Amino acid sequence: MRLRGNLFVKVFIAFWLVTCAILGSWMLTADYFDSRPPAGVAGEQPAGPPHRFVLRMMYDLQSLAREDLAPLIAETRQRSGLEVYLLDHAGRDILERPVPDAVGTLAAQLDGRQRRAVRYARDGRLVAYALYRQDTGPLRAVFVHEHRRSPLLRALGASPALRIVLAILVSGLVCFALSRLLTNRLKALQQAARRIADGELDTRLQVRERGGDETDELARDFNTMAAELQARIQSQRRLLSDVSHELRSPLARLRIALALAQQDDAGRAAHLARIEQEAERLEELIGQLLSSQAGQVRLDSHVDLVALLERLCDDAGFEGQARDTQVRFESTLQQAVVRSSGDLLHKSFENLLRNALAHTAQGSTVRVTLAATAGGFSVAVEDHGPGVPEGELDNIFDALYRVDTARTRDSGGYGLGLSIARRAIEQHGGSVRARNTGSGLVVQVELPAGD
Repeated sequence: MRLRGNLFVKVFIAFWLVTCAILGSWMLTADYFDSRPPAGVAGEQPAGPPHRFVLRMMYDLQSLAREDLAPLIAETRQRSGLEVYLLDHAGRDILERPVPDAVGTLAAQLDGRQRRAVRYARDGRLVAYALYRQDTGPLRAVFVHEHRRSPLLRALGASPALRIVLAILVSGLVCFALSRLLTNRLKALQQAARRIADGELDTRLQVRERGGDETDELARDFNTMAAELQARIQSQRRLLSDVSHELRSPLARLRIALALAQQDDAGRAAHLARIEQEAERLEELIGQLLSSQAGQVRLDSHVDLVALLERLCDDAGFEGQARDTQVRFESTLQQAVVRSSGDLLHKSFENLLRNALAHTAQGSTVRVTLAATAGGFSVAVEDHGPGVPEGELDNIFDALYRVDTARTRDSGGYGLGLSIARRAIEQHGGSVRARNTGSGLVVQVELPAGD
């Protein structure tokens, strides 16, 4: 594993260092403040009035026989966890036990003027009292109130080095888990991207549909991008397949016509005319393909939609006479000027009209309406054909898209007319959509008004 440039290692080390710095600072301040008494209490000073239990204990320590002191102290330690030391004037325990330094230091503070003293330490509180026994003379009793802790806590309290080691280990485990949690999603994203690059276009990340943190949002955006990429690549593959199919038919007819022309001298002129016709169809198909894939255009001219649509409807009505089909243009506008690039809008509306003529019922009327909108103009082309299944309405504007009941070669066109029209209209800042009516299909075009 490469350490340099590895995000997990960087995040882990950063978290660990910060955590160790925080814990180290906390330990230093804890050691400092634990060694100090509470606010307003000096390290060693006269204690307040003794507790009733301590008074009883003091009385017993002064009055009981010497041989009874050890059992008393042992019973007190067992019942309450209170340790009691009895020190003579030399600082030795009269029961001959080892004397902790803190106990000896506090006991030494007692003199003829100070009869009680208290000291606060990390492990508890020490309270010293002066007392007198007839058999020993003056004594100093030191009560050690220890905090009750588990053996592990006592070991940690007694060893700063052990606390540091434990803090490093615990913080390391926590930072490792946190770093792994943060980088796992990025690792999954990397693996998904590689699978998509290898051709697995249906790869998606497992993520909740909504909510979550920024990594969830990133995963959802990645899935959206992957779905869009899959759809576009599949569309390009379908386009390539359809183009191959469309080119194969006229090429086959060209070969047949050429073979016949070579064999039949009498009908050579007719065969050559057929060859010319198929060559023109190939040229038209290639031109349509180039138009459907055109990039950005410059809107450097203006077009009056009223005049343009009137002319196109007249031409389409003439073509529709063979099927007893009429084309009617309706508008209350005198003029509707929009920006255009060359004859792109002319080709777009011509394709829409031819599409409507190809699928409207024989003897019916194709109606074209033009109306003003808040920001421009709306054009509706309505036929009286079979319509399109609701689930296919958005797809009919894809290049060479077919619907089983329509958009075949026999019905006119190669499936590029609507695609060319949509691209050209969008390049003009407009939009196009289709919807079914009770009697056919309506293609609605929205265009912004010209400046």
